[in-house]
Amino acid sequence: MMNNIDLLSAAIFIVIVIMFLIIDLKSHSEDKPISLKNAAIWSAIWVAVSLAFAVYVAYTRGTEQMSLFLAGYFLEKSLAIDNLFVFMAIFASFSIADKYQHRVLYYGIIGAIIMRFVFIAAGTSLLWLGEWVLALFGLFVLWTAWKIWQNMKQGKEEITDYTNHWSVRYTKRVLPVHTKLEGHKFLTKVGDSLAVTPLFLCLVCIEVADVMFAFDSVPAVIAVTRVPFLIYTSNIFAILGLRSLYFLLSAAKRRLIHLEKAVIGILVYIGVKMLLGVCGICHISAMVSLFVVLGGLLIGVLTSLVFPSKPLPLKRESRSPIKE
Repeated sequence: MMNNIDLLSAAIFIVIVIMFLIIDLKSHSEDKPISLKNAAIWSAIWVAVSLAFAVYVAYTRGTEQMSLFLAGYFLEKSLAIDNLFVFMAIFASFSIADKYQHRVLYYGIIGAIIMRFVFIAAGTSLLWLGEWVLALFGLFVLWTAWKIWQNMKQGKEEITDYTNHWSVRYTKRVLPVHTKLEGHKFLTKVGDSLAVTPLFLCLVCIEVADVMFAFDSVPAVIAVTRVPFLIYTSNIFAILGLRSLYFLLSAAKRRLIHLEKAVIGILVYIGVKMLLGVCGICHISAMVSLFVVLGGLLIGVLTSLVFPSKPLPLKRESRSPIKE
């Protein structure tokens, strides 16, 4: 019976993802900037779909697994929000107009769906090696929190030129490149052959960035739950709404100055929770983890609104995963 539930859940998940990706693509087929209203509507839609799936998880697997799904979902969402600056810097480096950015993010998300499956499959497979892997993941999560804290303390404001990044240089060596943008085209015909455009090179950078971000986020979500289905679905539902969230928070993120501190606190909690569990000291329930993640994000947002200070600049090096 459990196998039937798993197969049915997987089928429902795949249908939902494909259906809404198609609807999203059709709704944004024109080359025009996504308005804040449109971004807000689509962000709300993706959150509603994710919460509806959480209800389905509760119905088929129980409320504890629903709590694990939601904890993983909101954790991945918070980490994704913290990485928006890198995407902004990449678009700025390639001088990609607002009306083309949503196309790059759309295909970037499709690539992320595939790569997250690989990362999560590899990460959960390592758990078979023994409890020491969980301890290693816990230490890695704590190291991620420390890395974010150090970047925040240093406050370096460097502009990274992603047009000269190693992934771009490698792509130029193996593929013919057309140096001028050709609208929303990733490929264009030059003479009798096809060549990639700067929009394609920008997409390469976005994909590399997501791969590097996965090194931070996947161990953190595995620290919340060891169930591969919950890890993958919570991850994917979180990043599916990233495109709309990007345009919605591109301005708001600059005012959420304490959100990064909240993310650090959440990561510290998750790392310590995993280490305590491995050592057999105590077991923290899924519901407690959910409230900690939600409470941390809420505190980060509220303190940013109540105690505002100088907004962060648009471009920064913080947590840039694809530095030279």
